[in-house]
Amino acid sequence: MKLILAIINNDDSAIAAASLTEAGFFVTKLSTTGGFLMVGNTTLLIGTEDKDVDVAIEIIKKQCTTKKKTVAPTSSFGSGLQNFSLPDEVTVSGATVFVLSVDKMEKM
Repeated sequence: MKLILAIINNDDSAIAAASLTEAGFFVTKLSTTGGFLMVGNTTLLIGTEDKDVDVAIEIIKKQCTTKKKTVAPTSSFGSGLQNFSLPDEVTVSGATVFVLSVDKMEKM
């Protein structure tokens, strides 16, 4: 048994969760905040059998795209506020996925 943790951009989370549910996966959604851009993400928790991990990851890949976003500069990175700071364009990942082994799972 595996636990898939998929950290997904909020823009893609609804369609990814719906697609996973349509395919028969049980999905729990958590609201999370990324540390780099300090923007909202969704973390999906998906418990599945080992043989279905690749299917779930393919669904996530299909629904979560990489995109460019313009972000305002921030002082949270230790550089301080500067008068010449302009918004930056950064690439936002579609999803970051972790697959963890689970020794035991019970639904109650």
